[in-house]
Amino acid sequence: MAFTLPTLPYSHNALAARGMCQETLELHHGKHHQAYVTALNGFVEKDAALAGKSLDEIVKLAHNQAPMAGVFNNAGQHWNHILFWQCMSPSGGGIPGALEAKINADFGSVAAFKDAFKAAGATQFGSGWAWLVLASDGKLKVTKTANGSNPLATGEGKALLGCDVWEHSYYLDFRNRRPDYLANWVDHLANYEFAAAQLAAG
Repeated sequence: MAFTLPTLPYSHNALAARGMCQETLELHHGKHHQAYVTALNGFVEKDAALAGKSLDEIVKLAHNQAPMAGVFNNAGQHWNHILFWQCMSPSGGGIPGALEAKINADFGSVAAFKDAFKAAGATQFGSGWAWLVLASDGKLKVTKTANGSNPLATGEGKALLGCDVWEHSYYLDFRNRRPDYLANWVDHLANYEFAAAQLAAG
């Protein structure tokens, strides 16, 4: 069965007041994400070894396999974006108590977590992602990946939040000011309710 573009959990203009305009969402979701889905389906159609496999299975199978670089790039980006849309909310920014307590325990403070997350995104050279993950030791950690990679592929932990730092995520709203995009994202766009649910699910 072919992979499909997920429906956004909010309207295209729902995040505009919080720093992500309608045109950004329309292009990012309808053009960029759709292109990854289309390309991934093309790879699956041509390779019987991929037929019937889940997205998670394809991401893990193709990771660090040079002949499957195209498969991994598009599968990884499809996986990343499915999460990304859920990681933002028109009412984002508020951190539920249980998650806040965990952040304070593992980072020292919410401010320290936000600083680490913003630094990860700002220092990712070129295109990539910043992540909040639940690591195998049970602690929350901030990490980053290049291009279409993700914590599922690298084994760094369960992704609770992922922020896209490819230029198409922020250029219309923030031009080349990636740090400003990240600051706005953690304060006003991040869906910490979703992150808390991911954490509670273990």
